[in-house]
Amino acid sequence: MQTVLELGEAVATKRRALGLKQGDVALRAGIPQETLSRFERGKLAELGSRKLLAVLAALGMELQFVELGSSGSLDELRRERGGQA
Repeated sequence: MQTVLELGEAVATKRRALGLKQGDVALRAGIPQETLSRFERGKLAELGSRKLLAVLAALGMELQFVELGSSGSLDELRRERGGQA
């Protein structure tokens, strides 16, 4: 994932797959339901790491760091995907 929008979409997909409502996940994560809604729709510029980790934990997920490898830099990968560098 490269953007906050993609992350929000992934959270929404996982939440739906688990059959959970936004309000349930928000309550478990300790954030307002509207905040989760805006995050999932890409309408929230910044969620914050503690809130993000709480949302992921509420969904049984965790954050992992993966090295991109020698195939290229982040800017090169964005250009390959047609995005701006």
